[in-house]
Amino acid sequence: MDETEVLRGQVILITGASGFTGRHACEYFSTLGMQVTALVRDMNRVIKMDGIQYYSCDLLDHSRVCDLVKRIAPDYILHLGGMNSVSESWDKPMVYMQSNLMPTLYLLDAMRAKPECIILVVGSRTSADLTVLDKVNHPYGLSKSLQKAVALSWRKLFDQKVILAEPSNLIGPGASTGFCTFLGRYIVQCELGRQPGPFRISSRADRRDFLDVRDAVRAYGYLMMFGSFGEVYQVCSGIERSLEEITDKMLDVADQNVPLIWGDDRSSEGFSFSERAAEVESLGWYPRIPLSKSLRDIIEYLRITEGEIR
Repeated sequence: MDETEVLRGQVILITGASGFTGRHACEYFSTLGMQVTALVRDMNRVIKMDGIQYYSCDLLDHSRVCDLVKRIAPDYILHLGGMNSVSESWDKPMVYMQSNLMPTLYLLDAMRAKPECIILVVGSRTSADLTVLDKVNHPYGLSKSLQKAVALSWRKLFDQKVILAEPSNLIGPGASTGFCTFLGRYIVQCELGRQPGPFRISSRADRRDFLDVRDAVRAYGYLMMFGSFGEVYQVCSGIERSLEEITDKMLDVADQNVPLIWGDDRSSEGFSFSERAAEVESLGWYPRIPLSKSLRDIIEYLRITEGEIR
């Protein structure tokens, strides 16, 4: 089934709409003919797109969230809002608990008045089973674990149409804070003759699953249409790649050699998503964008944006 026909004309509310994934989501669902409403904290960060209605909203403002949800009356909610830096979460653990847990509760509670609304909460692969506390590795992971527990509990307690997505490392053009964008920015700075110091990479053997953000956004559409309520779906490519492989592929796009410093060769614990990925594929979704295109698009995007910075 073509998701365009299912979603056309429907109202979708997207939180975190000014972020890396949020901007791609707004564009994608708008092209499907949906009525897209975007919630952002700071209007000054927004590059507005035609046909999308924007509202300024601090998701920690319970009354504001409830008022907007009542006014918008969405058929679908894509909840992307929150904070996602592992390193920063060590310095601001309470901020991360509030930012990733409370907005989810506020949205779910506000939508109890419209139980037919389908709510896709985008979590993190770093979330853990809270009955096994030694699996919680950092405050960010704990905050996303609590978010998952709340969302699944609300589904059971109030019979709301809640689905969870846990994406792998999302890459692609845009203002990402991920490894590929950091390395891409460094490569472009070298091309521009800015001569930054050597780029440090943790380990050649460190392996991660990388998925283009545009494929992830398509997957979210499939999950909202065909996913099972109360289920958790891993959204990923199903292929883990070493940081050395990713680095080599990005350097192939560069116009010159760049200085690198590698850490030790110990690999961090990887995540295997192949079993869960098959479930998403059973809904009709599969990744379309090759890794080579994702990496090239990152470099091309940064060549434009970094070149504008003088």
